[in-house]
Amino acid sequence: MSTASVAAPPAISETRSAPAPEVTVTDPALVRRAVKAAALGNAMEWFDFGVYSYIAVTLGKVFFPSGNPTAQLLSTFGAFAAAFLVRPLGGMVFGPLGDRIGRQKVLALTMIMMAAGTFAIGLIPSYAAIGVGAPVLLLAARLVQGFSTGGEYAGASTFIAEYAPDKRRGFLGSWLEFGTLAGYIGGAGLVTLMTALLSTEDLVSWGWRVPFLIAGPMGIIGLYLRTRLEETPAFAAEVEKAEAARPKVPLREMITGQWRALLLCVGLVLVFNVTDYMLLSYMPSYLTSELHYDETHGLLVVLGVMALMMIVQPFAGALTDRVGRRPVIAAGCAGFLFLSVPALLLIREGSLVAVALGMGALGLLLVCFTAAMPAALPALFPTRVRYGSLSIGFNVSVSLFGGTTPLVVTALIGATGDMMMPAYYMMAAAVIGGFAVWRMAESAGRPLPGSAPSVAPPGH
Repeated sequence: MSTASVAAPPAISETRSAPAPEVTVTDPALVRRAVKAAALGNAMEWFDFGVYSYIAVTLGKVFFPSGNPTAQLLSTFGAFAAAFLVRPLGGMVFGPLGDRIGRQKVLALTMIMMAAGTFAIGLIPSYAAIGVGAPVLLLAARLVQGFSTGGEYAGASTFIAEYAPDKRRGFLGSWLEFGTLAGYIGGAGLVTLMTALLSTEDLVSWGWRVPFLIAGPMGIIGLYLRTRLEETPAFAAEVEKAEAARPKVPLREMITGQWRALLLCVGLVLVFNVTDYMLLSYMPSYLTSELHYDETHGLLVVLGVMALMMIVQPFAGALTDRVGRRPVIAAGCAGFLFLSVPALLLIREGSLVAVALGMGALGLLLVCFTAAMPAALPALFPTRVRYGSLSIGFNVSVSLFGGTTPLVVTALIGATGDMMMPAYYMMAAAVIGGFAVWRMAESAGRPLPGSAPSVAPPGH
């Protein structure tokens, strides 16, 4: 084993009969490997989602009948949203499985499925070649991706949280979303480069396939890293405590036994993902299709915002270890409530400087969530049901509110003609998230529920 357990000094109490809790001393090298493996899987997942979002206009031309560009874009985002409908099913399968057979095995399986689904998209013939079969195959591949993703984020955040020392969980967890941003930048950068170098005809003909085909090699690398990891100390201790290799928890207990934590999880994930998908997935298409902004320049602005977020991310994660998760998340909610309208007005002004300022402000507010959530969400649940309950709560919220954001906002703008609808949507999400923050308990610097205290070895 790469972790060691030692007895802590007995707790002082009136009876002095309480048993001494064990303390897990982490292995720094193993922790770093765990963070890298989890972050790479997240990067691959969001590389695909980033590519899909940024090349949505082109995908509409490839997979759906020609005619109304708005209808094509809506159809493309409809396929994007459909993948989120099966995420709760994936969570209900992979989450309990991760609590029964281990986090590491399930994360290796989700990596294989994600890579296969993304790679398959790059092989699908166009609508012009096979007709209605093209969007059907696209939808099938997206459903495979969505199902596998149902076990990805909850498992990866659980994996890092259970490996990390209590006082560094925010900093180490923040690297998970660093992987998200790296995946987005990889996807956006590749699309931007291809948009700049290729003609529209070449991009529609074959260029759009390249980003999806890259998923194959990325998946092999990620799978290699994940299969080399040991199980988390918290899960290993839970197995030992249960005196069985495969402790099994009924699905009902993961839901009804954790209903309060699940509601808090749904609220926190709602504000996190509505703002995330609004900024990183929807805004490139908003700049192009709604504001008629130059496609290449719009993608470059978003790319710059994500690079800024990556720079700030680890520092913001470390800040949550010092001041707590609640203040940082609350600051993000307050910022989106009061600054969404001014930021969108800047973006609508249209000049490169104004768009960059508006997008940059929203990006820095989003960091409040990306830095804090990977550590805050696993701490809502005890070890015995952590993977399963978090998978269910996370994916239900993402499916209903996060992944549908581009589709809903596009439809709302079409129905009302109000170009400020993205700001109003983010403000509503901020109110819900603020209420969840108010009701959640602070977890910074404290052991995960159901787990022994976790500390770094001296000198680390």
